[in-house]
Amino acid sequence: MAYTTLTIESLRCESLRKSFGGVRALDGLSVQFDTDGIVAIIGPNGAGKTTLLNVLTGFLPADGGQCYCGDRDITRLAPHRIARLGIARTFQDLRLIQQVPVVENVMLARPHQRGEKLLSALLRFGVAEEERRNREEAMRLLEFVELTADAAKPAGELSYGQQKLLTIACCVATEARMLLLDEPVAGVHPEMVTQILGLLGQLRNEGKLVVFIEHDIAAVRQAADVVIVMDEGKVIAQGPPSEVLERPEIMEAYVG
Repeated sequence: MAYTTLTIESLRCESLRKSFGGVRALDGLSVQFDTDGIVAIIGPNGAGKTTLLNVLTGFLPADGGQCYCGDRDITRLAPHRIARLGIARTFQDLRLIQQVPVVENVMLARPHQRGEKLLSALLRFGVAEEERRNREEAMRLLEFVELTADAAKPAGELSYGQQKLLTIACCVATEARMLLLDEPVAGVHPEMVTQILGLLGQLRNEGKLVVFIEHDIAAVRQAADVVIVMDEGKVIAQGPPSEVLERPEIMEAYVG
């Protein structure tokens, strides 16, 4: 399916710090993401990868430093306000509504719904027509991730890999320009890995920025335009996979 190509502001952070007790999860980290393409973040457990995504999207407060979307400081914005700037994310725990049909999970992710506003909800101004359009868009997204046949099933009846596909559909449904994905291919079989990476490539081709955390180095080699290596809360290497992943010290110490 085709999506409207969007102009994407840069996403960056400067001197970012975050500690949990005596552990420094982010230790003066600075990084800037390209405005489009696929960026993989790798590193050992405890390197600060998920913490970085949580701070960038407002789910954790930074102890110091700044995050920016374009020229706007988003460091202290709430998650819903950051999402309105066109930044969406997925989590390791998939956070689907398990008892709700697949198509309705996608519909609930759609932004700016009239039914969310009290007066419109009470008086039903334009709500039915909007629900129809949202359902059509949700079905198009399910076709994109090849889940159309499962639209009426409760999300909890999908396989784990299919639930990963559904979280991607929900993420895209927000109309975000930047997608931050936490281990999108972890724990799924090889055929599903290929399908998910293909979807990420299509989103990149539509002008979106896709940033994903991953331990599967084969998937990183296949999909990423840029690799960022983190360790102990810092960026220790950044560049094309063909360069970064050929460095023996990186492969041995951080992903080997």
